[in-house]
Amino acid sequence: MIETRDLTKIYGDLYAVNRLNLRLERGDVFGFIGPNGAGKTTTMRILATLLNPTFGEAYVCGYSIYNGAREIRRLIGYMPDFFGVYDDMTVIEYLEFFAAAYRIRPPKRRQICESVLELVDLAFKRDALVTNLSRGMTQRLGLARVLLHDPQVLLLDEPASGLDPRARIEVRNLLKRLREMGKTILVSSHILPELADVCNKIGIIERGNMLVQGDVREVMKQVRVNVVLEVKVQNNADGAATLLADRPEVESVERRGELLEVTLREDVTDFAFIPELLIYNGYRLELLREKEISLETAFMALTKGALQ
Repeated sequence: MIETRDLTKIYGDLYAVNRLNLRLERGDVFGFIGPNGAGKTTTMRILATLLNPTFGEAYVCGYSIYNGAREIRRLIGYMPDFFGVYDDMTVIEYLEFFAAAYRIRPPKRRQICESVLELVDLAFKRDALVTNLSRGMTQRLGLARVLLHDPQVLLLDEPASGLDPRARIEVRNLLKRLREMGKTILVSSHILPELADVCNKIGIIERGNMLVQGDVREVMKQVRVNVVLEVKVQNNADGAATLLADRPEVESVERRGELLEVTLREDVTDFAFIPELLIYNGYRLELLREKEISLETAFMALTKGALQ
């Protein structure tokens, strides 16, 4: 659905996007992660055919951004970080105006507008003036607008930016619903928890360079240096901690409530010795699992934070 080949945008001596190679299939939800100024918005504007690259190629739904702009715009929904609204319109009037711009015929126009309002949980504000909406509701209205023509691809630039925690949760739940509908979504953010449980793929970009991309779990594995395990025993956790800490394979053991967090040395990946050791010494093992690295940890490990 989306493919870029050495996509590059240069402003003077600045590489806003540097030889970006990206491929998204139908139904992918790709989290585009990076600090402010990393190149996320520039990439999205190019894919939306609003900005020409310096060189390189990009395809959206099989159409080139160079000679297929008209077709691409029919098939995508692009939502920028900040967008203007017409303050003297009600919510339903605002959507009907854009539905007319999308050339949706009058008999279906009202029905489609009502449908997308239900989808974004904004039906109760249908007759409210746009100017009276909160920031979170305005973001949901923006999502409703880009869904009017049922696009195959959604380009969402920081949809949760500036929202309070409740509004961010609502936007995240909406993204999950869109994923269930089979939409291909490219969503950018620097608020990492917003993407951790929504996307099946992520890419981390800094200074225009894609540092890493791929399946969420694979990216996490790439940035992990040490294996970290969570261990729980039924009796004498302090004794178990001392026993494990004395092993040469173990770098450190920390007590976190009922759990022991065991960090292995950098070159150690086999932890079969842990249950054997504990059981041999009379401990009843209740839990042994590898601790998943967080998206925040992956981000901090890969980026230098120079643009933050």
